[in-house]
Amino acid sequence: MKTVKHEEMRKEYKREDLGKGIRGKYFDEYKKGTNLVLLSPDVAAAFPDDASVNKALRSLMKIAQQSTGLTKRSTGSRLAIRSR
Repeated sequence: MKTVKHEEMRKEYKREDLGKGIRGKYFDEYKKGTNLVLLSPDVAAAFPDDASVNKALRSLMKIAQQSTGLTKRSTGSRLAIRSR
């Protein structure tokens, strides 16, 4: 196989020229995680930076946890009222 200078691009590549692929080569890095999320332009316009997005999401999580707690209590009350 001929070696090609790094500055030159071939017109066509063959699979065997690229070497043997390694299954799961980046899997461990992938498992460590990255939570990159693409925001819609209208949503991105509302947040100047990642800190403000995190603050808003934490606030939403707190509200959701509080409202979930209320829902669980109110469900119990409804059952008690229905059984009368």
